[in-house]
Amino acid sequence: VMRAVAVASRASCLLGMMLLSTCGAVRVVAHRTAYAAQVTPRRGFRASHVTMKLKTAIVGMPNVGKSTLFNALTETQGAMAANYPFCTIEPNVGMVEVPDPRLKVLALINSSVKVLPATLEFVDIAGLVKGASTGEGLGNQFLANIRECDAITHVVRCFEDPNVIHVDGSVDPARDAEVINLELIFADLAQVEKRMERCARDKKTDPGEKVVLERIKDHLELGLPARKLLPGLSKEDRVWADRLQLLTAKDMIYAANVPDTDLASGNELVRKLEVVAALEGATVIVVSAQVESELIELSQEEREEFLESLGVTLEDCGLRRLVRASYDQLGLRTYFTSGPTETRAWTIKGGWTAPQAAGVIHGDFERGFIRAETIGYDDLVRCGSEKAAKDAGLARSEGKEYIVAEGDVLLFRFNVWALRISDASCVPGPGCNRSAVRGP
Repeated sequence: VMRAVAVASRASCLLGMMLLSTCGAVRVVAHRTAYAAQVTPRRGFRASHVTMKLKTAIVGMPNVGKSTLFNALTETQGAMAANYPFCTIEPNVGMVEVPDPRLKVLALINSSVKVLPATLEFVDIAGLVKGASTGEGLGNQFLANIRECDAITHVVRCFEDPNVIHVDGSVDPARDAEVINLELIFADLAQVEKRMERCARDKKTDPGEKVVLERIKDHLELGLPARKLLPGLSKEDRVWADRLQLLTAKDMIYAANVPDTDLASGNELVRKLEVVAALEGATVIVVSAQVESELIELSQEEREEFLESLGVTLEDCGLRRLVRASYDQLGLRTYFTSGPTETRAWTIKGGWTAPQAAGVIHGDFERGFIRAETIGYDDLVRCGSEKAAKDAGLARSEGKEYIVAEGDVLLFRFNVWALRISDASCVPGPGCNRSAVRGP
């Protein structure tokens, strides 16, 4: 009898679902065994909600200070740093806060209890050596780790120290940078040639893809990274290129690792590296991994005094500049939500619309988006409060087509009834800043 009741109940639910799908918008009675919402079937709906977990790979030759720099970035000792090659085998992963002085200002204006900065994920990749593209020094494994990342921070040794081993016996930033760059190019060439072989066997291959592959191959054979070619490709050709996941298509920043005495002004080794970077259109950030690792154990006041003795400030020290440069390199932008509960920085891609920005907080906020109440950061700071900004006519109500600008302070309005039934009880949800998202 119980089985018969269960079957009948299941059939009743199935019939109810069929009726819902044919009736369009319906009202459902609120109960623990029923759903409370007014819903419209959204067959095939796909939100553009993504979590901004973009990764930056830290690469370089062995013993250049990658793991020491990684430990300083993450303020841990999670990566082994030793005076011999390949002390790192498996990649170390850590989250790094993006320094942004605007957070403290907004928190002060709104008397926020918590301040939550944006974050970036860094991956410490084991040292690469000449021949890595053919497997030398576990090169294939290490290159595969880089392929999973979105950008590259290339650490180059710019200090002389007889007590620290160099795999080539001498310090030459230009040569060391070329070794890594060529290995990445060789790995990309192998990837392109492998794809070309497959296309030759497949008669259904699009002729356009073959043309793009030939262009990329010719470019790489000149010893040039793919990132210098890709901007000149059409949108259609770029699709074929992106499928290859080329290592040299990733943006690169050079981190010149110097001794503490050269942190403020660099040295001649840094100048050599800057020549290489200029030819590639890349940026060079001067850092001292050893200094940064020592700062971890100091108090805020001690850090400032120590850096002042070296001729730099905490805000402009190499590590903070490196994190900000990596953030910009990935084409990321920041918007803020701020209220008494918390002030928080949210990460989006440049060019995203207001609904997409709302989706970073929760996918359903994009789906139920109505409008975004917007005040520019500079306007809010100048007025001193949200009310004063509104009285001055500086608060705007933006719709679905609005492109979020850097530093916008946003409050999202959304339609609760547009949410999925299964998520309706989760709005605004644990950890969600109620000052950031409100229903009508």
